[in-house]
Amino acid sequence: MKERAGIVRKIQLVHSYKDIISLENLCLAWREFIVGKKKKKDVILFDNNLMDNIVELHGDLVNHIYAHGGYESFYINDPKRRHIHKACVRDRLVHHAIYRILYPFFDRTFVGDSFSCRDDKGMHKALDRFRSLFYKVSKNNTCTCWVLKCDIKKFFDSIDHKILLNILSEYIPDKDILNLLNNVIESYDSKINGKGTGLPLGNLTSQLFANVYMNVFDQFVKHKLKVKNYIRYADDFVFLSTDKVYLENLIPKVRDFLMDKLKLTLHPNKIFLQTMASGIDFLGWKHFTDHRVLRKTTQKRMLRRIQNSPTNETFQSYLGLLKHGNAFDLSNELFLRYWLYQNDYV
Repeated sequence: MKERAGIVRKIQLVHSYKDIISLENLCLAWREFIVGKKKKKDVILFDNNLMDNIVELHGDLVNHIYAHGGYESFYINDPKRRHIHKACVRDRLVHHAIYRILYPFFDRTFVGDSFSCRDDKGMHKALDRFRSLFYKVSKNNTCTCWVLKCDIKKFFDSIDHKILLNILSEYIPDKDILNLLNNVIESYDSKINGKGTGLPLGNLTSQLFANVYMNVFDQFVKHKLKVKNYIRYADDFVFLSTDKVYLENLIPKVRDFLMDKLKLTLHPNKIFLQTMASGIDFLGWKHFTDHRVLRKTTQKRMLRRIQNSPTNETFQSYLGLLKHGNAFDLSNELFLRYWLYQNDYV
């Protein structure tokens, strides 16, 4: 965003609708989409007549008769129970084609301390940033650091379609692109909040749209509230300060803005204001002044999974996770259980 004479001017997307729906972009999107999915039945079926299917999809998009289909619904535990909605291969290819063009543009508009679903960001960098902000605020742990942690209630199911489209329209002048995005967004309605709300967790575009939506809040925090020490990962966010009263006063401002501008609600049971010394639960880890340990529920889930699925892939994945905290004893226990269950000694 550029600011001149008190007027904030948002940068505009220069790409056109034709750039998104071109055969070249659809083919490139397919290459990215099939990574890790080549053995899926629905992907194999689409791939059997790939060029015919892509040309047909391209024709529907050119003639503006493309209509997003419905969703396959199922649940996963990651770690909490999540309701996933999976679109058909044809629609997911459209999602990837949209994402290829829009993500690089919108990523430039996001604040540096937004870490979810972004290239060169992610959870581990969010954890490292949290630690570095703590040392900055506490002056290398020489004074008390307070942390205000908040969470949005039913975040994805609460995103308002009209507000989202209005935000997108501020950046995207091409009406055909907006109509295509509207087609994707309106293909899903939250059963919790009803028609005109919600984004499906299974869509690649949902990750981008969620960041676009919450970028409005990020900009408010950075430029209106002028908060310097702030991190957001999806719908979890933290503020750090040596002034407890300052953080207390932020709560109603944050709550009112989220409700008034974005129709989002702070989760009343997930607002915590604590010192770092007492331990801050953030992104699966319990953070203290000089170390962090994996959350107890995460530990139990990890050990249970290695018991049920003692594969090298699972084992290496968890070892990689544990390298980001103080987990020497837990790593040894993980190795022991992996070896025992893999060799059927238990």
